[in-house]
Amino acid sequence: MAILFPSKRVVGFILSFYVFVLCFLPAVFCAGHLQKLHLPDPGPDSFAFDSAGQGPYTGVADGRIFKYKGPKVGFVEYGYSKADRSARFCDGTNSTALAKSCGRPSGLGFYYKTGELYVADDGVGLVVIGPKGGAGKVLASGAEKVPFGLPDGLDVDQNTGIVYFTDATARYTINEIPQIIASGDSTGRLLKYNPRTKKVTVLLRRLAGPAGVAISKDRSYLLVTEFLKSRVWKYWLRGPKANTAHVLLNVPGSPSKIVRNNVGDFWLAMTVKRQVPTPRIKLQGLRINGYGKILETITFNPGFDSSMITEVHEHKGALYLGSLYVGYVGVYRKF
Repeated sequence: MAILFPSKRVVGFILSFYVFVLCFLPAVFCAGHLQKLHLPDPGPDSFAFDSAGQGPYTGVADGRIFKYKGPKVGFVEYGYSKADRSARFCDGTNSTALAKSCGRPSGLGFYYKTGELYVADDGVGLVVIGPKGGAGKVLASGAEKVPFGLPDGLDVDQNTGIVYFTDATARYTINEIPQIIASGDSTGRLLKYNPRTKKVTVLLRRLAGPAGVAISKDRSYLLVTEFLKSRVWKYWLRGPKANTAHVLLNVPGSPSKIVRNNVGDFWLAMTVKRQVPTPRIKLQGLRINGYGKILETITFNPGFDSSMITEVHEHKGALYLGSLYVGYVGVYRKF
């Protein structure tokens, strides 16, 4: 007896019907799937992928940087930003008080032409790690005779090798985050490092907790977040408005890192805290364009169980989620 199989058209119709029905159920069924890639130490603040698309690479609380090598191997140690850190003393620690002794990688970015990994380290400054990993080299620990307090966001211009990064405060350290928030500190800066001249230039001053920076696809401007004032700045690098800045977008939460995707949009990590009628936290990713228009909003908790989200990094159809307070990398894939 011959067995009749449904045609591709019929199969497609059936699948479409079930998706249609399911998406009238609560949003959780249609939102997406969250996977957790567990780390040897907590605190994946930011991510980078190398020129071959491998990774993610991420820094953790004890000062090390790890590379993910697939589900069978997991994360392996790649390097560290403080060259003279003691592995015996630092490995496995989770204390912000040890950032100056052990390092605390925050913003990460590869320069693909050389394979170098640039690191904004909360306890050390601006650091570069060679293409084979290992110990980092300190490039700068301050600018204009003012030491860095909390180097945070970072991005690399792949055409010139210039590194753009933020210093969230010139007054406090990572061990004093409550004081930064309570004081409304506005000593943060946007900076650039030129690898040819080896000089650091201050581009913007008096920022309130600048946590992230991203360069546009055409390299004509930067987007910079202000964590304490809930807004995004646009700083022009080229054109008639070069070297000027304006507020591009006000957001209903505290924005941390910002990362451009391959299309040219930007993912903004935002923590929204509400006290009324009951205390609650939303950990969200906002996809925006260079004109300040919000194109998409995704809420990641309670699956992503943290009190703050620091980065949403799109790579090959997945969103990589970071936080100072979890022991894993969140990988979110939309259904």
